[in-house]
Amino acid sequence: MKEEFCDAQSINFNSEKHWNNAYLKTPVNSLGWYEESPNPSLKLIESCRLPKDALIFNAGAGTTTLIAHLLDKNYTNFIINDISSAALTQLESSLPKHNNAQIKYIVDDLTNPTELQNLKNIDLWHDRAVLHFFTKAAEQKNYFDLLKHTVKKGGFVILAEFNLQGAKKCSGLNTFNYNEEMLQDCLGADFDLINSFDYIYKQPSGNTRAYIYTLFKRTA
Repeated sequence: MKEEFCDAQSINFNSEKHWNNAYLKTPVNSLGWYEESPNPSLKLIESCRLPKDALIFNAGAGTTTLIAHLLDKNYTNFIINDISSAALTQLESSLPKHNNAQIKYIVDDLTNPTELQNLKNIDLWHDRAVLHFFTKAAEQKNYFDLLKHTVKKGGFVILAEFNLQGAKKCSGLNTFNYNEEMLQDCLGADFDLINSFDYIYKQPSGNTRAYIYTLFKRTA
């Protein structure tokens, strides 16, 4: 990845503590990134035409509603990650029971992974509103190294982040904004861009956030 695309300054802080506080102090449906219906992600996932038992990795899932929607569509194989144990506890308790589904929860840091290093053969990597919080070049490199280590050939990657016209701060933190060319550069030549579009997300507060949604396929 090119340094000019993947570098920024950020203030050192305890990421785990920050995100645990966010999920413990604010009702889920009032969080600034809450989606009742994650339609952009669902449309991109459906376009991949994955088998229902494909291994789907949700990076920085928080308390996402995406997994419940995918369960309703009969997808059965998930690894769900977040740095916040509070978020994953809330998410697990909110999901309907599906006897045929395999769901594994991993509390780990995408930029300094331990257990996540053991992952392999991921069919779909999904990230909405996570990567843009990694503002240091080293964090971004570690994130993409992990992604490239785990996503299989023929696998897909969905990255939905603040676009260049989007917010520069969220949840009290600086963000690093992207366009499709920057994301392509960070992924490298082994990934082909399949689809991308800008999207205006309306927060529970009524404010809006400008995202770019991208879908890549690993070809080598």
